[in-house]
Amino acid sequence: MSETCREDPRLDLLRHWLEQGLGWHDVQLAPASADASFRRYFRVAGRDHETVIAMDAPPGKEDVEPYLKVAGMLADVGVHAPRVLARNAEDGFLLLSDLGALTYLADLSTDPGHADTLYADAIRALVRIQAGGAKHAGSLPPYDERLLRFEMSLFTDWLLGRHLSLELSPAESTALATAFDALVANALGQPQVFVHRDYHSRNLMVCPSSNPGILDFQDAVHGALTYDLVSLLRDCYVTWPQEQVVRWALDFRRQASAAGLPAGEDDVQFLRWFDLMGIQRHLKASGIFARLWHRDGKPGYLPDVPRTLGYIVQACSGHAEFGALGALVSERVLPAVQASLGAGRA
Repeated sequence: MSETCREDPRLDLLRHWLEQGLGWHDVQLAPASADASFRRYFRVAGRDHETVIAMDAPPGKEDVEPYLKVAGMLADVGVHAPRVLARNAEDGFLLLSDLGALTYLADLSTDPGHADTLYADAIRALVRIQAGGAKHAGSLPPYDERLLRFEMSLFTDWLLGRHLSLELSPAESTALATAFDALVANALGQPQVFVHRDYHSRNLMVCPSSNPGILDFQDAVHGALTYDLVSLLRDCYVTWPQEQVVRWALDFRRQASAAGLPAGEDDVQFLRWFDLMGIQRHLKASGIFARLWHRDGKPGYLPDVPRTLGYIVQACSGHAEFGALGALVSERVLPAVQASLGAGRA
């Protein structure tokens, strides 16, 4: 066992399961990826088997059952997600097939020329999840008004309040509440489908066959058609030109329609769904990034907040009824975030 396992009770417990429960001796563990939750992943290597991934999901903080449920659904749909090789749900451990170490984000950071190929694969897989997963979607938790509003409250509570100490005027508070109402209505008014809920470049793996490999799907819900698409194309970690994003989005719409999914009356309606869903998602994400620092001690996501807020400003500029929200973010929130980053503020 490698040195990474010392002075770590969870890794000692994982090692005990591997050795005593599965008979895997003389294996090595190395960190496989970071996670914004309490989950950890380790690559397990030994002489007698290919590498596999061990998930450590501490009971009381994480639950492996949703992962197991959604993994079964994705296997049935036929997309490329990790296979569950062994499980110890009582202690919070799973062994999973290894989809490699090259994320979309890492590959695109070194060679953005791969973008059209990689995104074409990701869009095809997403259509397959939504069309093929229709029989499973209803058994997923609903992406309902309560959850949508809770997510947007992260923006006000953690980014505006905890991180920036911004006090809104009565007019700004009213504008924010009005925007939240419209965003909820947009999300609930769209066709409801199988939603991965974190379908972006850090959770998609570049694979030599059946690309992409799809990770981090345990929070899947039954929700809006465009949610995963906006997660993919207006990614909090990588930015693409607006014209390219629109082209990819409409490629998705054509494929979704061909697969029998209701993808809007026309391109205009679909792109409005897409824009407004993005505003909701990016309000949520910017709040989560602040919470990851202040609650969980993880500051690494703070530099992604300006990009995330920039998407809100961009989307609001195309829809007059969101002008007040766009002005609030562009004139007060974004400058305050940039100032906090420049000052090294936590």
